[in-house]
Amino acid sequence: MILKCIKFLAVAVMLLFVLAISGCLDDIDVEEEKPPTQHFADTFNPNDNWLIYWYICGSNLESDGGAATDDINEMLEAQLPANVKVLIQAGGSNEWQNPVIKSGATNLLLYSADGLQELVTAPDSDMGDAETLASFLQFGKDNFQADHRVFVFWDHGGGSVFGLCQDERTENILTLNEVKDAFAAVYDANTENPPFEVIGFDTCLMATYEMANTIYGLSHYMVASEEVEPGNGWEYKSWLSALGNNPAMSGAGLGQVICNSYYQGCEDAWSEDTVTLSVVDLTKLPNLRTAYENFGIEALRLSAQNPRKFFSQFGRSAKNSENYGGNTRESGYFDMVYIGDLANNAKDLLPQTATTLIRAIDDAVIHKVTGPYRSNGSGISGFYPYDGSNEMYTMYSKVNAAPESQKFLYNHLIRGYIPNEAAGILASTGLQELPEPLGENLFNIDDLSDLQIQIDKKNNAFVQLTESQLENIAHINCNLAYIDLDNDLILSVGSDSNVKIDWKRGTVTDNFDATWPMLDGHPVYIEVVAVEDDYNLYSIPIKLNGVRCNLIAAYDYKTNNYKILGARGVGTSGGMSDKNLIKLKAGDTVTTLHYGMTLSGGDTDFTEAEVDTFKIAENFKLADERIGDGEYLYCFEFVTPNNGSVTSQYINFTVDGGNITTNQLE
Repeated sequence: MILKCIKFLAVAVMLLFVLAISGCLDDIDVEEEKPPTQHFADTFNPNDNWLIYWYICGSNLESDGGAATDDINEMLEAQLPANVKVLIQAGGSNEWQNPVIKSGATNLLLYSADGLQELVTAPDSDMGDAETLASFLQFGKDNFQADHRVFVFWDHGGGSVFGLCQDERTENILTLNEVKDAFAAVYDANTENPPFEVIGFDTCLMATYEMANTIYGLSHYMVASEEVEPGNGWEYKSWLSALGNNPAMSGAGLGQVICNSYYQGCEDAWSEDTVTLSVVDLTKLPNLRTAYENFGIEALRLSAQNPRKFFSQFGRSAKNSENYGGNTRESGYFDMVYIGDLANNAKDLLPQTATTLIRAIDDAVIHKVTGPYRSNGSGISGFYPYDGSNEMYTMYSKVNAAPESQKFLYNHLIRGYIPNEAAGILASTGLQELPEPLGENLFNIDDLSDLQIQIDKKNNAFVQLTESQLENIAHINCNLAYIDLDNDLILSVGSDSNVKIDWKRGTVTDNFDATWPMLDGHPVYIEVVAVEDDYNLYSIPIKLNGVRCNLIAAYDYKTNNYKILGARGVGTSGGMSDKNLIKLKAGDTVTTLHYGMTLSGGDTDFTEAEVDTFKIAENFKLADERIGDGEYLYCFEFVTPNNGSVTSQYINFTVDGGNITTNQLE
């Protein structure tokens, strides 16, 4: 039982290590570029009337910290002319941190040149219900004349699969289909003259192809974030004042102001490290739709011809692509990937369509801002089943705006067969018959379970894989465990992608150097979130001042140091991400979370446990430090494209004064 590696674990270090703490690590100065300012010409008459619909689902963001109230107060600092008005519906929170908005009610307010007015306090309604959204849209249409309309969603977001706006009382969430139904109940879609100039999302993870396709014909532009937003959110005083000062500006110009002021606000709040916000010109969506569908069709044809070979290579492309919301076992899965990065990494695999897709994205995204640790994103994400679960895929398959070719492709990956409905698509590529369903046998890595590790002449642990074995593997991790005989414990050091892989020759070699990351000299459990050319992102499970959360950190290859970006909660029960990024400060109490099991007991898996509690120092740091001397067990973890995994046998590392000796287990 001891020699079985654990799939679940990621880079961690145990409290029992003896560590020497070296100097302190100050915040790293990352070379940042200011968001470019383009010239979007004014297109309207300065006397035109604007109506901004603001749909505020307060949720726990308001009841716990007053985030909605803060943004409303920002709005109240904007001086508006008579022809710019903000219509607000606020609800969905257990408690409001201001005397104007009432709990247990639907609050309709208007902010204009005359100040803030309470219009209606109606019976309570579910902000996560399509009928509530439609009623708000109808109220605005019936009571206000407008030459140009803007709609802003405010709350949590969960990407294409989960949707947005989770009512705290009911826990209901607006799906993408429900958003479309609500708008369609009030406004007719018109691709030439859409009813809204901008539809924006002051939420997390909603700059997705599926969201853009959902509101196509309803809005000229979409403004949204690919990544999780920090709690400070949009800067309402800035962009509303800009519109008030120049009501002639176009939706493109307004979107640019929203993006640039948001980034400036994040810089002011020290939360810009991983932010994204983009403006998508929805008139360009038909070209993007065609490119994305064709990308899926080319992939589907290759998967039909040789599913194992295709999905293993495609999975490696996805693993190396910028993705959003975490997508790890520890942080949870939102299954959102930057589709331009995915296409770029899959150029050799999908040469007919990848470049066209990249160009279509670049054409549709007319402005964007990105933080230094989210620099690869270009403004639109899409679904990729990182978690490999049938549940997530089923939810995605019900999104009406999702491309059919993508649904068929991922049905093949997750369920092991291509649906009969895909026959026409495949026939158009020259394939007249559907491939034989393989179901659970799509990927087979059973022969890699307990595979014996060898030792090379340089004292490195390695395995040699065959071509057929490689066709079942999307990526490979290493797992490390520490044996403490005196205390009858086996402690997981964790799992990392830090292995040397030669995919052509099938050789996998360890890169163990007897160091692991430490927070103020205390061992922590680190899980890789993203691997980029210039940096890696990590998630570290901790309790911060008694609250369970994940510490977010970046390793910058330019400086060869870590930077702690902040701590974020684990999200809501409905799959919504947590917007609040909490900055650590001296005196905060941190409890490290680790995984262990007894040697002599009947444990069959590692259990999470609180190990060490300490206060953050004035000049706190996260740094690679030498692990303690002792005996370690190491193995390779082989992961399939649909996230199944097995592990090799362990090999023994003996660490003595930083020196490593590798031995076969007897």
